[in-house]
Amino acid sequence: MRAWSLAFVAVAVVGLSGCGYNRLQQQDENVKAAWSEVVNQYQRRADLIPNLVNTVKGYAAQEQQVLIGVTEARARASSIQVTPEVLNNPEQFAKFQAAQGQLTQALKSLMVVAEAYPQLKSDANFRDLQAQLEGTENRITVARNRYIDAVRSYNTTVRSFPTNLTARIFDFQVKPNFSVANEQAIAAAPAVDFGNTRPARPPQSGASAQPAAPTQPAQPVTK
Repeated sequence: MRAWSLAFVAVAVVGLSGCGYNRLQQQDENVKAAWSEVVNQYQRRADLIPNLVNTVKGYAAQEQQVLIGVTEARARASSIQVTPEVLNNPEQFAKFQAAQGQLTQALKSLMVVAEAYPQLKSDANFRDLQAQLEGTENRITVARNRYIDAVRSYNTTVRSFPTNLTARIFDFQVKPNFSVANEQAIAAAPAVDFGNTRPARPPQSGASAQPAAPTQPAQPVTK
């Protein structure tokens, strides 16, 4: 009986290897690793935002709409529970992608507003945060691309015959990927080059917008 049991185990191992189980398992782990890197980079960006907002507020407190927009977008993105189960839940994955996309757009708006404040642009702390943000956005783009490639390979294996039969038996499901529709808009790093000339700011409230009245000629003195 023991010999038969060992033979059965050997046949099972060979069978699983031949039907693509090991390949599915390896690619599944690759997807999880790539996803972890995406989450780490998004978290890195989220950690930069409080200091960035406070720095901008010190010079542009009147830009409440933009500052609140960034803060709220960060809160929405951080409120989504990011667990490995998200990879098997297309609806939750879509919510995560949408929230991060909204945060990206809010940060872009903040950078555009910052262009109107020369003192803010020359602040050492702000420039350091700007450099960190730019580097993080680039890391996010790289991490997203790696995840896209990993999921594409995995999903191809899951859908291909005969590994699709093994995938059904062991519940290897097709995983959601970042959508192509808004990939360019979301993945693009914010424009944070402060060396370019921007249009002048509009006149501040209270400043006179009317041209000065012409000077009246002096009246002759009557003796």
